[in-house]
Amino acid sequence: MGSERELILNVLKVFGLGAFSFVAAMAWTPILTNFLYKHRLWRKSARTMAADGSGTPIFHSLHKEKEVSTPRLGGLLIWLTAVLVALLFWVIALITSSPILDKLNFLSRNQTWLPFFMFVAAAGLGLADDLFQIYERGSYRGGGMGLARRIAFITLIAAAGAYWFYFKLDWRTIYIPFLGDFYIDGWYIPLFILVTLATFSGGVIDGIDGLSGGVFASIFAAYGGIAFFQGQIDLATFCIVTAGAILAFLWFNIPPARFYMSETGTMGLTVALTTVAFLTDSVAVLPIIGFLLVIESLSVIIQFASKRWRGKKIFLVAPIHHHFEARGWPGHKVTMRFWVVSVVFAIMGMVIALIGR
Repeated sequence: MGSERELILNVLKVFGLGAFSFVAAMAWTPILTNFLYKHRLWRKSARTMAADGSGTPIFHSLHKEKEVSTPRLGGLLIWLTAVLVALLFWVIALITSSPILDKLNFLSRNQTWLPFFMFVAAAGLGLADDLFQIYERGSYRGGGMGLARRIAFITLIAAAGAYWFYFKLDWRTIYIPFLGDFYIDGWYIPLFILVTLATFSGGVIDGIDGLSGGVFASIFAAYGGIAFFQGQIDLATFCIVTAGAILAFLWFNIPPARFYMSETGTMGLTVALTTVAFLTDSVAVLPIIGFLLVIESLSVIIQFASKRWRGKKIFLVAPIHHHFEARGWPGHKVTMRFWVVSVVFAIMGMVIALIGR
């Protein structure tokens, strides 16, 4: 009976707070929307150059109007909601003596301190980059941080996370489904950094109304399921609270989008995702659960390499979701088909992670 009660409380905690996060994000979206539009927080000129310095005439023709009329900084809705929900129930647990309310606190040193730190640090970096782009400041053409500078800052954040895992949490192994633990000792640090950078590169998926929201929601829901079945209830709550906020973002980002997720969203989510993957010891299935992030990143790498070494493009436009747009697919068709693929692979990865033990 005691175990059944505990299970019920855990379910209520994870999904109840996930629903609360959704409602809370929905409630303050009008405030955010008014602020973004009042201060005209969008790019002042549409992009005409890719990161390698080449022109982007097809992308420019597809998105030139939206880029200069749709606000950035929509990611604030996601990470601020998650942080404020966590702080709210932490404070409630401090000032009350109710066991139920204490149970709802999901800020814990061994499960959620690190993902929250990584989330906020990377989101803050993305916020700075967004503001540089909006006000056309920074080292990149048209404003913003250059790719090398972004990578350098993300590497520093990842190094802090790797240090915590290795020296504070004493992690030395990674788990491969069906094969078991592999001892890698000090290689854990560079592995964590490399996976963080690889996942961060998948943030290029933000670019069509609703696309990134649906994909990230399915990914965080899958990792929430893994954490729940492994008994990491606070971490599962973190994932589902984040997913709840993403769903609220998605509500307002279904075409026509009210705002872009932009760097403050994608940087925070991809870095937090990496941390969750390592904390659940399920980093081996991250390429499956985050399949579309991998494909999006690879499409950019392949495109750049082909243009550099072969002098011609593989895709009409990169990332690949813009390629399908350029081929004549409506944006909503690209988005919904990518959602389907994302959900299928998220479920596959979650199942492999759970049965592979």
